[in-house]
Amino acid sequence: MIAFLGQGRMGVPMARRLVEAGHKVTTWRRGTGVTAAEAVDGAELVITMLSDPAAVREVLTAALPGLRPGATVVEMSTIGPEAVRELRELLPASVALVDAPVLGSVGPAADGSLVVLAGGDVSGCREVLSVFGGVRETGPLGSGAAMKIAVMSAIVPAQVLVAETLAYGAAHGVDRDALLDVLAGTPLGQVAERLRTPAAETRYSLGLAAKDLELAAWEGASMATAARRRLQEARAAGLGERDLTAVAEHVGGGPDTDTGSGITPAARAVPLNLSTIPATNGAYSHAVRVGDMLYVSGQAAFDEQGHVVAPGSLKDQAEHIFAVTTRILADQGATWQDVAFIRTYLTDMDDILQLRDVRSRYVTGTPPASTTVEVSKLFRPGLVMEMDLIVALPR
Repeated sequence: MIAFLGQGRMGVPMARRLVEAGHKVTTWRRGTGVTAAEAVDGAELVITMLSDPAAVREVLTAALPGLRPGATVVEMSTIGPEAVRELRELLPASVALVDAPVLGSVGPAADGSLVVLAGGDVSGCREVLSVFGGVRETGPLGSGAAMKIAVMSAIVPAQVLVAETLAYGAAHGVDRDALLDVLAGTPLGQVAERLRTPAAETRYSLGLAAKDLELAAWEGASMATAARRRLQEARAAGLGERDLTAVAEHVGGGPDTDTGSGITPAARAVPLNLSTIPATNGAYSHAVRVGDMLYVSGQAAFDEQGHVVAPGSLKDQAEHIFAVTTRILADQGATWQDVAFIRTYLTDMDDILQLRDVRSRYVTGTPPASTTVEVSKLFRPGLVMEMDLIVALPR
């Protein structure tokens, strides 16, 4: 049996291909009421296809009680080699680990033409991986993740470069189609064609591309660092869920661009609502970004069904709140090191030592500014803690 722990645009077609190939598949995604441990119970092969390193670690930690000795975990997300090494430390020695991120988007995921970059011993899962496309063995554990990041550090900046080229042309009266025709005869031709008509359907989201470059922009990587900054600006302008090709619109190289300076101004305040954490009640957003500042709404412990997590338990609610807040930070390329201010509300100040135990595992190094206050009650019975933050986002 195969357990597929995935979400988003890639997860559904990949799980479907496994079923169509005749495999017995148990699927997991947020909001179904099935726990990760229940989904992997009895599975010989566990596949993860999630949005970022924090999500993978969170889900596999939750799955640990259900992992059987001798099982193999195949991590197919884009998380980088450092995160793969952390997963190896997290998983029991009796559970094998393969890192196998993919090249390709929704279309190739549906028709089985992805390129699978597999690191580690794939002897026990090669046949299953071939359902998704061609399997390229890259070497020891972590090499697949490193290969994926290396490739994206070239592909994504190239699209940003062409977008800026189109913006330059627009600002100087160059006909857009003529410029694209000229670029078509250069090594950038295929990339230029992608941006000729920005995709209406999201194949590879701009937000995910920004996340990939946040992993790829190592010190000294000037091109990836500059492209990362451009994509972070576009994400802050509300384009995170659009296809990466929307970057042409953002920098002023889109098909309907008002030339001017060639730069599209970002919205002053951009509400952010993540699909990978429990939804709000519609009266507020998870966070709002204003320039390089992120304001995170008061986070309380609710599950995907809107129920209070562990009513009355400070420790369990704090664990949930810090895990969810980590996801919000990661979505904007930030960590707890970027937090400027934390305000925490407790219904019982005697619980503060339990709060410190949880908080100390997330907030390390020099602590941010902080306020903790006791309140008589919170907005739902059973809630004992709420926390909001102000974050200085990395440039």
